[in-house]
Amino acid sequence: MNLNDFEELVIEGIKAIPQEQLKKLNNVDIIIEDNPTQEQLKKLKIRNNYSLLGLYEGIPKIKRWGYGQVLPDKITIFKNSIEKIARSKEEIKEIVKNTVWHEIAHHFGMDEESVKKSESFRNNNKKI
Repeated sequence: MNLNDFEELVIEGIKAIPQEQLKKLNNVDIIIEDNPTQEQLKKLKIRNNYSLLGLYEGIPKIKRWGYGQVLPDKITIFKNSIEKIARSKEEIKEIVKNTVWHEIAHHFGMDEESVKKSESFRNNNKKI
């Protein structure tokens, strides 16, 4: 998939977040990279056989006290990792949407366990 098409999927993923949550995003950039850096993988202690789909780097909103004049938080969506595990364009779209949501949840202060519980709840309550 070319970068422009992938960027559109990321934009769609952002638009899928409820407006009341989007309005609360503050000082955060969402970017696309082909792959995570070796430093990112090492920092997270990720093994070579694991695909990192997205990464939140920053100060979660719940920990911002006396917060000012800092670089934006960064959410990175890893294009090649997502394409590697997806079997179709529709699956890429769904993974991108879920990854964007997952990383934005970290921006709001949810730890990995809380995000996974919330994802399980979201997936079990989807309208069919």
